Amino acid sequence: MYNFMGGGLFCAIVGNILLVVSTATDYWMQYRVSGSFAHQGLWRYCMSGKCYMQTDSIAYWNATRAFMILSAMSCFAGIIAGILSFAHFSAFERFNRSFAAGIMFFVSTLFVLLAMAIYTGVTVNFLGKRFGDWRFSWSYILGWVALLMTFFAGIFYMCAYRMHECRRVAGPR
Repeated sequence: MYNFMGGGLFCAIVGNILLVVSTATDYWMQYRVSGSFAHQGLWRYCMSGKCYMQTDSIAYWNATRAFMILSAMSCFAGIIAGILSFAHFSAFERFNRSFAAGIMFFVSTLFVLLAMAIYTGVTVNFLGKRFGDWRFSWSYILGWVALLMTFFAGIFYMCAYRMHECRRVAGPR
């Protein structure tokens, strides 16, 4: 049980770090404008070595930002619940912290999946046609890796919960 929880906690911490780095950095997309390379993130775009804030209130950027922030927050809440699940003192007998941590990691996975799907769909359908020479960059890829890490953290914590429940139902030997 503790092996699953330890593996889940490792995946969650790495996933949360990747979520924060992916959300904060400016390399979601790279493209060529007037012969020079440019890149953009969720908050800024950079051209010719100068970076500018994204001041346009475009719905897909706002949705992607919101879902990435919600994902990082729910992953952090899951990490706290996951750390607390190692403690044996329980004020609530029916409340299982490893189950709560697993649910929070799955919620985080859902939020990052929504963010990545929105950004991917709009970029491929609209921005990709506007810029002929473009590609997704490393911040975007970190978002997808964070999705996998939070998903596996949820799987590990659900396995720990199932092992705990099986032992509890079977009783002491």
